[in-house]
Amino acid sequence: MPISIHHLRAGDASRWAVRQDGEWAVLDGTLADLLALPLDQARAVVEAAAREAGGDMPGEKALPPVDRQEVWAAGVTYLRSRDGRKEESGHGSLYDHVYDNDRPEIFFKASPWRVVGDRDAVGIRVDSGWDVPEAEVGLVLNAAGDVFGYTLGNDMSSRSIEGENPLYLPQAKIYDRSCALGPAIVPSWAVGPGPFQIGLRVLRAGLEAYAGTTSTSAMARGFEDLAGWLFRALSFPAGVVLLTGTGVVPDADFTVRPGDTIEITSTALGTLTNPVVTVGDATRGL
Repeated sequence: MPISIHHLRAGDASRWAVRQDGEWAVLDGTLADLLALPLDQARAVVEAAAREAGGDMPGEKALPPVDRQEVWAAGVTYLRSRDGRKEESGHGSLYDHVYDNDRPEIFFKASPWRVVGDRDAVGIRVDSGWDVPEAEVGLVLNAAGDVFGYTLGNDMSSRSIEGENPLYLPQAKIYDRSCALGPAIVPSWAVGPGPFQIGLRVLRAGLEAYAGTTSTSAMARGFEDLAGWLFRALSFPAGVVLLTGTGVVPDADFTVRPGDTIEITSTALGTLTNPVVTVGDATRGL
């Protein structure tokens, strides 16, 4: 990553910083401030900071690369994702329709305070028995809907809950620790529009339990198309992150377990690493 934007913990506060060629510089303001600007002005701010890079990392811990941004997600954007949904569900024709239709599936994924970052734990629901990571490219969109940058995302998903009934998708997708982003934001002008290669590995007791790869070139929809649908009737003054779907879906006999480690890697965007824990209380509602 020749240039990247990081969210860092510094004492009791947080700050944003630019890293270029291993050197660091603090950014004035927040990501929300940058994403409120036109793209050319935001680029000028980032590049001005990069020219001053030369210090050590100005923080103690990496934080998720969001501050006031909601996270939304698109589904069934890859053929493998469509097939995976059909595999887990008795409603196969529904997913054919979503894959082929002009209007994509777009759903709310996480409030910013629910997002975890690199090295933080992601969760699997205590009331789910079949759970997988979903390795995705996240679009960091500014207030005008332009692609400011990219990050890696893990859209954790309960296949057992969504497979039982498609109307259960919010419970399958939205819960504590269900969304990881990171390790940083790579500006769109630094890497171009892709395609991006994405690798997914699940490590269990230090050994590889699952591995798969995909490329955004296999998507049935383009980044700009997905962003346009998200902004069609919604506004995001502080910007937004849009996960673009996964092309890596483990077979039906695989589920992640507490204690596993998930690695999502892209040469252009870095590596996002998260251990797995169980979240929730199985006795609530009984």
